[in-house]
Amino acid sequence: MPRRRVSLLCVLASTALGGAPAVDSPALQDEAPAEGAGEVAPADVLPLPFHYDLYTFRGEGRRTAVVAAFSVSAGLLRQEESGKGVRYRFDVTLVLADTARRSVSRTDDSVFVRFPRPLLAEHLLYTQLELQVSPSRSTVQRVIMTDATVPGIGQLYGSSFPIPDYSGSRLMLSDIALGLPDARAGWKRGDVTLALLPTSQFPESAFDVYYEIYNLPAGRWYVTEIAVEAVRPGARAPVRLRFTGPATPSSAGLVQELRRVETSLAAGRHRITVTVTDPASGQSASSSRVFEVRGWPRGATLVAALPRAR
Repeated sequence: MPRRRVSLLCVLASTALGGAPAVDSPALQDEAPAEGAGEVAPADVLPLPFHYDLYTFRGEGRRTAVVAAFSVSAGLLRQEESGKGVRYRFDVTLVLADTARRSVSRTDDSVFVRFPRPLLAEHLLYTQLELQVSPSRSTVQRVIMTDATVPGIGQLYGSSFPIPDYSGSRLMLSDIALGLPDARAGWKRGDVTLALLPTSQFPESAFDVYYEIYNLPAGRWYVTEIAVEAVRPGARAPVRLRFTGPATPSSAGLVQELRRVETSLAAGRHRITVTVTDPASGQSASSSRVFEVRGWPRGATLVAALPRAR
């Protein structure tokens, strides 16, 4: 039976602002990412389970930058013959809808990568997208991935996602972003390049931690503490790292920090907390994120994303 093409535009139009889904299919459910493949889809519409995470930072003007990190196992994608090798292609979309203002922002990308031979099924392919939007407590997010080679294979996840406001003069921290070490390509922010991964897809080895500090005057000495702890009963005391030094804000007025966590972590859920203290003013700011170490010996490959303007 030929697979029919699912119109994600119809789904976006109805779900982004609170309407009912235009396509009643397990392949396009509005739910959190599942660990497995989820429900069995009809033969002509197939799901594409993937993992994602959203990170927020101070944007241009009074806006907030929202970055979506995507990852998918190569075994869930169809491989195409390409020259003397194979190619994998998939499409990603990030939609942010302010239900109070009735406004929708979206960005899309089609990405592909070639290899001399097929990848193992567990190999991760990952990429990212970014949008800048106004802060709002009434925003919902929709993230979508489709197999670009086969019509009718895709997945939509969504939830409420308040957009924080990083304007103002008080000491603040951005979200904590996590990535693979020694990134040569990936999400670029000022002088930093980070190979972002969803926080449910981390290896057991070292990883990079990136965050931004807002409203520290140049030359002001401050203290940073990073704590990593397992999220389970009876876990050992947190691993703590502590740094001191003078603030060196960028031209945009923010302090960028990229730290390497060398500690190997056991499989399971962990929490990382970054706390920054300004002794001169007595102010402090803290940010936390839970991530999951799975351990994947099959490798991972970053797929460069160059979003299309809409």
